[in-house]
Amino acid sequence: MSDDVQKSIGEAVKANDVLLFMKGTPTFPQCGFSSVVVQVLDYLGVEYQAVNVLEDQDVREGIKAFSDWPTIPQLYVKGEFVGGCDIIKEMFEAGELKEFMAEKGIAMEAA
Repeated sequence: MSDDVQKSIGEAVKANDVLLFMKGTPTFPQCGFSSVVVQVLDYLGVEYQAVNVLEDQDVREGIKAFSDWPTIPQLYVKGEFVGGCDIIKEMFEAGELKEFMAEKGIAMEAA
């Protein structure tokens, strides 16, 4: 994977408090796992940016190398990799995701 792609991903992660690398967009997720994470973030009322990895094959493969995590979606909060769909869902169901967001200073307006 090129250094340019890794640098670009790193800059995006640093520039956004909450960043979701996903398949599709928040309005039109193109995989069930991405859809689940979007639903969780929307339910919590978290403002976030999303990167559609289907638009750029280099980013799609690059994010996996960047995080050393093999699947998409991937959620980053304040520059920290939080996890993929299963981890986000488990954290949400246990009430841990809301606590984590609050600890990181992320504003939430629950739906």
